[in-house]
Amino acid sequence: MAMKSIVVERRMQAPPGPVWEAITDLKGMERMLSGVDKVEVLTEGGFGVGTRWRETRTMFGKQATEEMTVTEAEPPDRYVTVADSHGMHYVSEITLRPDGAEATMVRMTFSGGPAEGNRLGFVARLLSGLGARAASRALAKDLDDVAASVERRH
Repeated sequence: MAMKSIVVERRMQAPPGPVWEAITDLKGMERMLSGVDKVEVLTEGGFGVGTRWRETRTMFGKQATEEMTVTEAEPPDRYVTVADSHGMHYVSEITLRPDGAEATMVRMTFSGGPAEGNRLGFVARLLSGLGARAASRALAKDLDDVAASVERRH
């Protein structure tokens, strides 16, 4: 099974700098994102390549904790994280693009597929049919939460 992707975008009424600060503030993520139950930062220092954290969310009535690792970071334009869980490999990419003098277009791409040697798993089910729509709604809600936070401050 090939990797499948979900893409959501949201325009935010704040320049890229404050949006970048918000989306890379791992310690503030629990307060900002209503879909996140808990975040445990596993590395010291600032946000960048090698930063790792555990993120716990409730999806489909079950709590799931995933360990995320930043593999690419180009402040304040984009970052990429990867995670491997229950036989699945997934990649998340967040990109920021200025949209006028005081706004930013934020794009989140979530891709998942079986890890090498695995056929199906939770993310494969999540990315098919109803699961894909639920995941898309969850990502859109995350962007709405980020927008509310940065727009309130900006």
